[in-house]
Amino acid sequence: MSFWQLNDGTTVDNTNTTFSAGSGNLDPIPDNTSCISAIEEAKWDSYEGDSFINLKWRVMRPSAYANRVIFQKLKVYGTAKDKDPRATADKAKRMLAAIDANCGGKLMALGRDFEDADLMIALVGKPMAIKVQVWEMGEKSGNWISAVAPAKAQAPVAQASAPQAAARPQQRAVTPPQNLAPAYDPLDDDLPF
Repeated sequence: MSFWQLNDGTTVDNTNTTFSAGSGNLDPIPDNTSCISAIEEAKWDSYEGDSFINLKWRVMRPSAYANRVIFQKLKVYGTAKDKDPRATADKAKRMLAAIDANCGGKLMALGRDFEDADLMIALVGKPMAIKVQVWEMGEKSGNWISAVAPAKAQAPVAQASAPQAAARPQQRAVTPPQNLAPAYDPLDDDLPF
């Protein structure tokens, strides 16, 4: 079988100089939509000197939005552009703590700074309820996550934030948590929001 052979048995036409995969543009999931989703990637990232945790969520339910992806940046150290970086950091840390609690609390239990591998082990593949909102910037729009909860619980209420300074953790060796319990499958449960 040749690399250029397609699944229908034909070969790619090498005389074509143009190709379009289609627009693929999807309207954002509507404001205040409740979904069951799971994180499929969690890692540290940075942009213009600001560090944050980048989460990639995959929507499981409702079926109208199944397999849609929502990216979430948790600015756990705030950013230089924030009006109040400490408040931004505290809000992001509270969101991360709620996500971690819904996933079994493995990050909080580490008792140390965590790395990409720790984030992946602790957060990936654990379904939970999310509330989706829409952001708009000019002609562009997309989704962001405003709340997380266990599959059968109510959405958490926003809490007042207390100032707290923090610095980016130093890289350390990763020790995976022991006794990982299997993830709870809430696909038969009702949405909590």
